[in-house]
Amino acid sequence: MKGIAQIAALALCAMVAGGAVVAETTKLRKLGTKNDALAWQSVGRLDLGRSGYCSGTLIAPDMVLTAAHCVYQNGQLISAEEVTFRAGLTNGDAAAKRRVSQIEAHAGYDPTTGFDGNNIRHDLALVRLAKPIPSHQLAPFRVFSGVMPKGPVSVVSYGRGRSDALSRQNQCQVLGARDRLLVLDCDVTFGSSGAPVFTHLNGRGQIVSVISGIGTRGGKKVAFGMELPQLISDLKRQMRANKALPGANIRRVTVGSRKTSTGAKFVRANGS
Repeated sequence: MKGIAQIAALALCAMVAGGAVVAETTKLRKLGTKNDALAWQSVGRLDLGRSGYCSGTLIAPDMVLTAAHCVYQNGQLISAEEVTFRAGLTNGDAAAKRRVSQIEAHAGYDPTTGFDGNNIRHDLALVRLAKPIPSHQLAPFRVFSGVMPKGPVSVVSYGRGRSDALSRQNQCQVLGARDRLLVLDCDVTFGSSGAPVFTHLNGRGQIVSVISGIGTRGGKKVAFGMELPQLISDLKRQMRANKALPGANIRRVTVGSRKTSTGAKFVRANGS
């Protein structure tokens, strides 16, 4: 698609600090035991009916952050009843498991137009859990609210071939940033959509972006994300405005479309 080509061009030209990345990017490591995953169990697998899964992160006791394209099927928002969040899922055992009562995708994301730059900038959704996960059980991660910090980031995700446990890349790089869109060299794949990108300034990791898609730069794979603060504020307003009244039926929100989306919860550089 044309939009993906434009974004690949961004990866070539919008280098942070006007030069090559100096810090070393580390390898992806599977967190194959509960002890390994303990600090990251607020990241979980969001199972989406029969269509697959994405990664998601607890940012409040009853709220999970993920990518907007994860929660659409055939141009329509998936029914909340079909979605389950499994926090810290490791070898079939989750630190907490919750059904979902509400889904809100950002209004700026259009499931009918494909993955152009504008969609990636708005590729964000919030999922409300039917029952909160107490903070003493799992501590939600904070969303970074300032200007995108310089320096390395990390990614924690599920993905194809490693869907049974979290994996973490403890250091990868922001290669470019322009117009609220980020290009990173983080190691992600199908299923990593919605995964949190962390900065580790000032202690515990804070979320600075969410993985939206993959592409190539100079023959090497890159990942795309977006800046978050304004999008999070927008989504929380949508959540409050559309929250079902006590005792009311959960309303399924749909978006009309003549276009059919793919089952894969990721975008590839060839436009799939």
